[in-house]
Amino acid sequence: MFAGAYSACYHGALSNAAKKLGTPVEDSTVRVLVSLIEDDQGGYRLAVDLHAHLPGIDRPKVQRIMDEAHKTCPYSKALRGDTFVKLVAD
Repeated sequence: MFAGAYSACYHGALSNAAKKLGTPVEDSTVRVLVSLIEDDQGGYRLAVDLHAHLPGIDRPKVQRIMDEAHKTCPYSKALRGDTFVKLVAD
């Protein structure tokens, strides 16, 4: 459920970031993979892979849009500093 909610939230932020950067997108998709990883103290942390596909937009521009969306997405903000998040332009 967490991955689904994060995906929906990030997708909204991605659309907003694309508009802000002058590259509105259509038919974009976001896929989120969440894993538990063990830390050095025997506890667990989240690791997140955010995948975005923006048809017709070159990979460097997609990465720029994803970076901007990551700055504004409430889920990304909430996890900042305690969770490893990897942004992947598909």
